[in-house]
Amino acid sequence: MRPDGKPVLQWPGLGLACGLCMPKHTAGPCITRFLAIRFLTRVPVGLSSAPHSTAVHGASPVADCASFPRLLADIGGTNARFGWVDAPGAPVSRVQRLSVPGFAGPAQAAAAYLDSLARQLGAGYRAPRRAAFAVATAVAGDHIDFTNSHWAFSRAEVQAALRLDGLLMLNDFESLALSLPCLTPAQVRAHAGAMPLATDGAAAGGGAGVGGDVAKRTLAVVGPGTGLGVGAVVGTRQGWVALPGEGGHVTLAAADPLESALLACVRQQYAHVSAERLLSGIGLPLLHQSLGQVLGLSAGLPGAALTSAQIVDAAEAGNDAACGQTLDMFCALLGGFAGNVALTLGARGGLYIGGGIVPRFADRFFASAFRERFEAKGRFRDYLAAVPTALITDTLVALSGAALAIEQQVALGD
Repeated sequence: MRPDGKPVLQWPGLGLACGLCMPKHTAGPCITRFLAIRFLTRVPVGLSSAPHSTAVHGASPVADCASFPRLLADIGGTNARFGWVDAPGAPVSRVQRLSVPGFAGPAQAAAAYLDSLARQLGAGYRAPRRAAFAVATAVAGDHIDFTNSHWAFSRAEVQAALRLDGLLMLNDFESLALSLPCLTPAQVRAHAGAMPLATDGAAAGGGAGVGGDVAKRTLAVVGPGTGLGVGAVVGTRQGWVALPGEGGHVTLAAADPLESALLACVRQQYAHVSAERLLSGIGLPLLHQSLGQVLGLSAGLPGAALTSAQIVDAAEAGNDAACGQTLDMFCALLGGFAGNVALTLGARGGLYIGGGIVPRFADRFFASAFRERFEAKGRFRDYLAAVPTALITDTLVALSGAALAIEQQVALGD
């Protein structure tokens, strides 16, 4: 029982045997026996007209039917992805991606999504009752101000504009972290060795809570997108608990003379060189220019800096050595940073790479120095050598974390 008298949400063993995460439900304890939810499935890319559907069995639904339909959003600096849960036991569906620069704020973007949905569903459309928005910025209080976009708004005003009974705001990497225990092997690509515990079936188990060795049930995620996000989820006897934060803004560290020279070059423009300053979509052009300056290489198109997309495309085409070296340096720095995150959080269950950038050069990433730099922590090399790492290849999974967050809120009566 919580101090306010509300019950603590008891979670059974959560893993791949659970109908929460797989298209088909198999025998054994699972969270659907408590919450009767089935929407944490892989979300299809684009706008889906037919959600995945399988029957929920084992217990009567306890979800609050009056809180449906539910609107979900995963909002970054460039794109806002919206999804829909129309009833208890339904999966996330109707996923659509909208451009953040194309709208004044989330209320306008959500209204455009809902207008499109209403036209598709016709007489079957019902306005959403609750919503959960995962946002790429710190969440503290009513005012939300994005770090890497022009959006700034009041949570209460957006709730009123959309006529919602409740609107939950959470950090986007808090939402992504909540999705980690339900990722399937089809949604990730692991480095040679072992899969993170949540995706190899090791998270499954009976009884309440996560069960097993809790010390190995911490999972972390680092995600270069428009910015750089960091999140984690901790397995407890009561269930998975997300740890929000702004780890992308910690100071980036050098590991060799070349990286020291690179950071010294960047400091000529920025007094504080955070990890996000270089390991992100907004940082990749700066990394390219600075590395070119340090190495004496050509630094992009005449008279203009290359965009992140141009750098990746040129490196993948193999026709620009400077772009190739930029991505190699990106992967090495990301490995060192990710190792720091794993040590800081004790993420012995595994560390995931999320975000939309690395999947664009996945083969290069897996052939890079990322894993070597991840483990290169002196006396703690053996500790990190035992920590599996994997790339999230499904870039829409944060919506399932938002779905879980709102379900937790409703179940606890908040």
